[in-house]
Amino acid sequence: MPSAPPTSSTSSTSSSTPARRRAVAGTTAALALTAFLVVGPAPAALAADPDTHSTSAAALADVDYTTWLKDVAAVVAEARPYVEERAKDAGREKQAIVLDIDNSSLETDFHPFWELPTPAIADVRELVRDAHDKGVAVFFVTARPGIIHSLTDWNLKRAGYPVDGLYVRSLPDLFVEVSTYKTEKRAEIEAKGYTIIANIGNNTTDIVGGHAERAFKLPDYDGKLS
Repeated sequence: MPSAPPTSSTSSTSSSTPARRRAVAGTTAALALTAFLVVGPAPAALAADPDTHSTSAAALADVDYTTWLKDVAAVVAEARPYVEERAKDAGREKQAIVLDIDNSSLETDFHPFWELPTPAIADVRELVRDAHDKGVAVFFVTARPGIIHSLTDWNLKRAGYPVDGLYVRSLPDLFVEVSTYKTEKRAEIEAKGYTIIANIGNNTTDIVGGHAERAFKLPDYDGKLS
């Protein structure tokens, strides 16, 4: 299992002390809470065979992993020439790309939730990296709750994404429509002087509301993906 986010530890030889065991238990509990908050409780079938994509929540919803990757690649292929052309102006204006996270940047529904970090969607990551190398800032706006901000930030960076900003939902945000919350966050990014050249997400709530030059919707198969 890949390593979890670094936690504080001592160099003492008492690594098996109750304090260390409590720290390990706390990390495990945090990961379990994260999984529940992000993808919900694990289906019974998911635990039967954790080593294959066929056990993912998406597969249980009849979404084929290979087909999904091909469909994602088609959207990225549409976005790439536009992003590359706009990024030529990154030196003359503050530009940004805004992304959703689950099944838009990370393979959330196609990866066992207990194995961290959740891997990046390779085609999306390469598009974002190329734009970032040209001077385009990269912001993530997610409906994930603030309690897992640090873990989400760690996962994105471990998966290879540049992260210039990460917006998660605070308590008040939990009581408004996701689309309204995400639109407000894009407006906040614009208020910082950025032109959002592309907004990428897999759900309609990720991309409605404007405040972006172009929006690119990745597949969610009528809501079968989170």
